[in-house]
Amino acid sequence: MIERIVGGYDNFVLPFMIGMYFILAYLAIAVIRLFMNMPKEDLKKFLLSLINPKILLKDIKDIIFDCLLHVKIFKRNILLGYMHASIAFGWFMIIVIGHIEVLLYVPQKIGRLYYPIFFRYFVKQQGDISLKGAFFFFLMDFFLLVILSGVGLAMYKRIRSTALGMRRTTKPCFADRVALICLWSIFPLRLLAESFTAGIAGGSFLTKPMHWLFANFLSNDYHILPTWWAYSIALGLFFICLPFSRYMHIPTEALFILLRNAGLKIRHPRKGFAEAQIYSCSSCGLCIDACPMNIQKKNLPYSTVYFTRAMRRHSTKKINTISDKCLMCGKCVAVCPVGVDSCSMKTAQRATVTNSLKYDYSYINNSVPAVSTIQDIQQKEKVLYFAGCMTQLTPTILKSMVSILDSSNTNYQIADKDGGLCCGRPLILSGKLDAAKEVIAKNTQLIKESGCTTLLLSCPICMKVFKEEYKLEGIKIVHHTQFIDSLIKERKIDVTKGAESMVFHSPCELGRGCGVYQEPLNVIKSIGELKKAEKEGKESVCCGGSLGSLTLNYEDRTKITQGSLKVLTYNNPDKIITACPLCLKTFKDQSNVPILDIAQAVCDNMKQKQ
Repeated sequence: MIERIVGGYDNFVLPFMIGMYFILAYLAIAVIRLFMNMPKEDLKKFLLSLINPKILLKDIKDIIFDCLLHVKIFKRNILLGYMHASIAFGWFMIIVIGHIEVLLYVPQKIGRLYYPIFFRYFVKQQGDISLKGAFFFFLMDFFLLVILSGVGLAMYKRIRSTALGMRRTTKPCFADRVALICLWSIFPLRLLAESFTAGIAGGSFLTKPMHWLFANFLSNDYHILPTWWAYSIALGLFFICLPFSRYMHIPTEALFILLRNAGLKIRHPRKGFAEAQIYSCSSCGLCIDACPMNIQKKNLPYSTVYFTRAMRRHSTKKINTISDKCLMCGKCVAVCPVGVDSCSMKTAQRATVTNSLKYDYSYINNSVPAVSTIQDIQQKEKVLYFAGCMTQLTPTILKSMVSILDSSNTNYQIADKDGGLCCGRPLILSGKLDAAKEVIAKNTQLIKESGCTTLLLSCPICMKVFKEEYKLEGIKIVHHTQFIDSLIKERKIDVTKGAESMVFHSPCELGRGCGVYQEPLNVIKSIGELKKAEKEGKESVCCGGSLGSLTLNYEDRTKITQGSLKVLTYNNPDKIITACPLCLKTFKDQSNVPILDIAQAVCDNMKQKQ
C-alpha cells in the first residue's frame, strides 16, 4: 500500500482536527486543575502509585476489564454488557490497528493525528493485495462490524430498555442528544466512507461487498469525499460535545481508576478525587433500578445519576436535595460499572452545609470499663462488646448476645452497659464531621484503655465507622455474625438445627459496607434451612429505615420497607433473619413473617451447657 494523496492532507480532516485539539486542550486544563486542587498528600500518594508494580498491574487490569470490556455490566446482563464492550473495545482496536498500519506502510506520517483515523482515504493498493494487507483489512472490517452491532443495540435500548435488563433509563439532556446522534453516526459513516473507497484502498468481507453494491447505482468516485467529510464532521462534533455530555466518561474513566487504585479518598465533594468521579459517571442508569427509593416512580430524580449530573452543572439546590434524601444504602455504588463512590460524595457535600447547632457530648462517661486484672488479659483474649445506640433500643439483641457470650465462656465486657455510646456514624452521615471527630476521639480512648483485643459489634453501622474512621491498631473489629460463626465452628457453643426455613436479609452496612456476606449464611445453615431471597449479596435490599436519609418522609420509607419485604419473602420462608438492630426494628413494624436478629435465632437454638 502506498500514499495516493500528495502531501498526505485534505481539507476534510479539519472538523476532526478542530474537535480533537479542543478535547485535548480541555482535558489538559481539567487534569492540571484537578491536580492543583488535590491535597499534597494525595498527589504524593498518586505519584508513588505510578511506580508501584503491583498497583500498576491492577491499573492495567481494571482499565481493560472496566473501561474496555465492561465485565461488571456483562455480569448483570449479557446484551447490555456486549453493547458497551463492543463500542468501547471495538473503537479502541480500530484506533490501534490504524496506528499499526501507518507504522507499517507510511511511518513518516505517524506524527499526524488524523492519518491513522483516515488511513483508508490517503493510501491505495499497490498490485495484488498481500497476506499482511488482507489481514488488516479483515481486522478493520471485523471490529467495525462489532461496533455497528453495539450501536444497533444502543438504538434498540432507547426504545426498549427492558430487553437489556433495565426497567428505567436516564433522560438525556440536549448535549447528550447531540453527542448521542454523533456517536450513532460515526461508524455508519465510516462504513460508507471506507466502502466507497474500497475500490482504491482495499477492503474485506464488509466494505468490499458494500463497494460492489454501491457501484451498481452510484458513482463511487463522486461519493468518496462527501462521505469522508461527513465522517470527519461527526467525529469533530462529538469531541466538542464530549465535555458537556454524559460521554465525558470515555476519556476520564482511566484517570479515575488510577486515582482510585492509589487509595485516595474523597475530601471535598467537587475537588480532586471527587471531580474525577463526577466526570467518570457514564449515566448508564443502572443505579436507577438499584435505588430503593425508586420503588416509587416519583423519586427517580433523586437517583445517583442525577446527583452527578447536578454536580457537573453546579445546581446547588438539587445537589443538596438529592444528597440529603439519599438512604446511603450503597446499592448504587455496588452496581456502578465504574465504581463511583457516590455515598462518599454525598457525605462530603453534606459537610459543606453549615448550621449554628451546638453539640453536647457529656453523655460519654469519662470512666473506662473496668478491667479485672492484667493477668486476665494475658491469659485470655478479651472482648469488648460495643452494643451501640440501636442495640440498646432493641434489648432482645443485647440479651441474646450476653447469653451467647456467657455460654461460650468468653472473657468480655460491655462498653456501653450503663448507657448508650454513639460511634459517630449519624454525625458523619449528616455531614457534621468535626462533631464526629470529637466522639471518635473519646471512644478511641475508652476502647484502648479497656485493654481489649477484640471489639465486638452488633450494629453494622457502628462496624463500618469503626473500620473506616477509627485508628485501633492491634484490635480486631468483628461483627457478631462473624463472632458467632467462629464460636459455632470452634464448638464453643452448641446449636440445634431446626426444621424452620429462614431467609437472610443482608444489611446495607454489613454486606456492601463491610464486605461480610458468608458468615451470616454459615450461621443460619447451622440452625435451620436457608432459603434464597429474590435479591441477595451486593444487591440485597435496604430496609428503608437507614439513618442515611435526612429528609425522606415516613410514607416513602414505609413503601421501601414493604417492597423489601416482598423481595425477602419471595420463597415463603418461615422466618426472616437480619443482623442489624435498625433493620430489625424497621421490618418488625411492617412484616407479617416473624423477623429475628441472628443473635436471637442462635440463642433460641442454642443448647444450654450443664
